[in-house]
Amino acid sequence: MRKFRTFLAALIVLSLTGCGYNTLQSNDEQIKASWSEVVNQYQRRADLVPNLVNTVKGYAAQEKSVLLGVTNARAKVGSIQATPELINNPEAFAKFQAAQGELSGALSRLLVVSENYPQLKSDANFRDLQAQLEGTENRITVARNRYIKAVQEFNVTVRSFPSNLTAMAFGYKTKANFAVENEKEISRPPTVDFGTAPATPQSKAQGAAQ
Repeated sequence: MRKFRTFLAALIVLSLTGCGYNTLQSNDEQIKASWSEVVNQYQRRADLVPNLVNTVKGYAAQEKSVLLGVTNARAKVGSIQATPELINNPEAFAKFQAAQGELSGALSRLLVVSENYPQLKSDANFRDLQAQLEGTENRITVARNRYIKAVQEFNVTVRSFPSNLTAMAFGYKTKANFAVENEKEISRPPTVDFGTAPATPQSKAQGAAQ
C-alpha cells in the first residue's frame, strides 16, 4: 500500500510538471519579486519629492502651481496601497499607473521650471537631488521592464495549452501589465542639463527697462 501511494504521488508530480503547474509557480514568484522592486523604486522616488520641493521653493516660491502639482501628485501616490494583491486587480492597477504617471509628469514640469533659475541650478543640494532623481528614474525603468517581461511570460503560460487547463483548475488568471498611451514618455528619465541657462524673468524685465 505504501509503495502504491509513493507511486501515485510520483505520478501526480510528473503530471503537474507536464501540465505547466511548476512553470506557473515559478512565473508567479518572479512576478512578485519584480513587483516588489517596482514598488521599492517608486517609493525611492516619492521619498525624494519633499526635499526637492523645499529646495526649489527656496529659489522659486512663485512657482506655486508647479510645486503644488508635485505635492498633490505625491500625496495621490501615497494614498494607494501597492500590495501584492493590487496586481491581481486590473482597476486598482490602472489607478496605480495613473497616479505614478501623474507624479512623473509633475516632476518633469518642475525640472523644466528649474531651468529658469540659475541660482537654483547651481545649488549643491538641488544638483544632488536632481542626480538622485535621474538615477531613480533609470532604476524604475529597469524594474518596470523586468516586471513587464515576467507578466508576459506568466500570461503566456496561463493562456497556452495544456497549461491553461492547470491555470483554470488552480484559479490562475492573467495579470495586468504596464500599458498606457504615453508609456514611452512616462518611462523616459528626466533630462538633466547643466548647460547655459536661459535668461531669468528678472533679467528680461531689466533689459526691457533699458
